[in-house]
Parts: sequence; structure tokens; C-alpha cells
Amino acid sequence: MISSEGKFLGKQVEYPQHYAPEMLVAVPRHFNREQYQLDETKLPFIGLDVWHAYELSFLTKKGLPVTGLLKIVYQATNKAIVESKSLKLYLNSFNMHHFGDTANEGLNEVLTTIKKDLNQLLETDVRLGFFNHGKYKSAYDFSDYIVLEDSTNADHIEFSHYNEAPELLKATGKGGELKAASHLLRSNCKITNQPDWGSCFIHIKGETLPDEKDLLQYLVSIRNENHFHEEICEMIYKRLWDIFSPNELAVSCIYTRRGGIDICPLRVSHEYLLPNELVNPVVLSEKLLRQ
Repeated sequence: MISSEGKFLGKQVEYPQHYAPEMLVAVPRHFNREQYQLDETKLPFIGLDVWHAYELSFLTKKGLPVTGLLKIVYQATNKAIVESKSLKLYLNSFNMHHFGDTANEGLNEVLTTIKKDLNQLLETDVRLGFFNHGKYKSAYDFSDYIVLEDSTNADHIEFSHYNEAPELLKATGKGGELKAASHLLRSNCKITNQPDWGSCFIHIKGETLPDEKDLLQYLVSIRNENHFHEEICEMIYKRLWDIFSPNELAVSCIYTRRGGIDICPLRVSHEYLLPNELVNPVVLSEKLLRQ
């Protein structure tokens, strides 16, 4: 399993017709963390990466297709992420492969195989959930967040920065707690330059908070940045951590699915700030605007 972020991205690749674990690619986290002075031995956050793969399918030994949504959750403190197109190619390699005499037997084999392969690739314990056509109670973690583009009278703000501009974030001297969201997050894939659309949810508590207009302008300034989703989340977290020295900080980035997969990186200062439903592999959260 090769560690090369550009192995498949931006290239025309023939989809495998049978189970192909060799398609998986790991991307070391330290490449981007070094840019933002994130010491992997003393990270200022804990976190998880949550993935939803909407197109998992395989055949039973009698040829019956089984199809559903795969939820993947793994720690942000391991050494690598899985590159998204490689995961898409890998999961598609199950499509015409036969597993199990029954749908349930096949599903157990497939989930066991995926967990083994991802554990080996990422050197961490990956948790999985599977959801088919059955009814599931959806859950939502962000109901008490204000939406910055609505709360700040955004039509009257001057936006002129479209490359990350941390100088826009200034300490106000006003303390307390802020739970703010924006659906205007956009960044670009660092390999293909394709736009990635998302929503950002920020919970910050401390002696000084960012001004809501400044925070919105900062999030908009990410528009032309070229990073993977996980890297954008850690960049936002690190800027807020350094500038405001909060007592509590949580940054959740919920990105639009591409190629049948969405990625939701979460970085928090304390474990209790993790969004409970989103990080639970056996709970299917309510879809957010950008998913």
C-alpha cells in the first residue's frame, strides 16, 4: 500500500473489478502539520475523522447485490489519512465480488475485511457502521449554533481576502462562549484544484472571543486555499488556538460528498466537545446542508 497523495488524484484510473486492497493510499499527516507548527508529539487537540461512503455494494455467493452506506470513524492522532479517491476505488472493488451465502454473512465478511485493511493502512483502530434501506432515527449535533452569514448582516461586510488571512482574527476582549457556523466554507483539493464545499462549526469559550464579522471574513478567506479537508480543519483550529488561547475549542468541518464519499474532520480541545452523534459509527446523523 503506497504512501503517495497524487497516485490517483487528477488521473484517469480503471476501476478494479474484484477486491483490490492495493488501491488504498495513505497520506502522512505531518506534511501539512509542519506548515502550521503543529508538533505531532504535543498536538493542541484531539479529534476524529468521520467518513460517509454512500456507495458500498457487493454480491452474495448467489449473486444478490447488497448496497448501503458505510460510516468510517478513526482517530486524528494516527500518522496518516486515507486518500479519498483511493478509498473510492478500493470500495468499488467490492461491487462485483462475492461474499457470504446470505446478505448478513456477506456483510460481516466485507466489514471485517474493510476494517482489517484500513487498520493496517492507518495503523489505528478504525470503527465502522453500515446502514441499508431500513429506517434510522437521525440525530443532529449543531442545533444551537448561530449561522454567521445570517447573524452579521453579511451584505454590508466588505470581503476582499480569498487566501487564508489569520490577521483578520483579532481579540475583542469580550469573554464568554460562542457557537458559530458558516455554510460558506470553500477550499480546493491540493492535487486537482477542484473546489471542495463545506460547513464549519466552531465552539469557542474563553476570556476573549473573535468578533463574529471577523470570523466570517476569516472563513471566507479560505476560499482559494489548497488543502485536504483534514488539513483545513486543523489550520482553522490552530489559528483560533494561537490567537485567542481559549479554555475550550472545537472545530467541525462537514464537507460535501464527492465521488460518493463525504469527509467530516473534527478537532477539539476536550473529548466532551466532540459531536456525540457524528462520531458514533452506529448512528446515522441527519445530513447537513453541504452533505
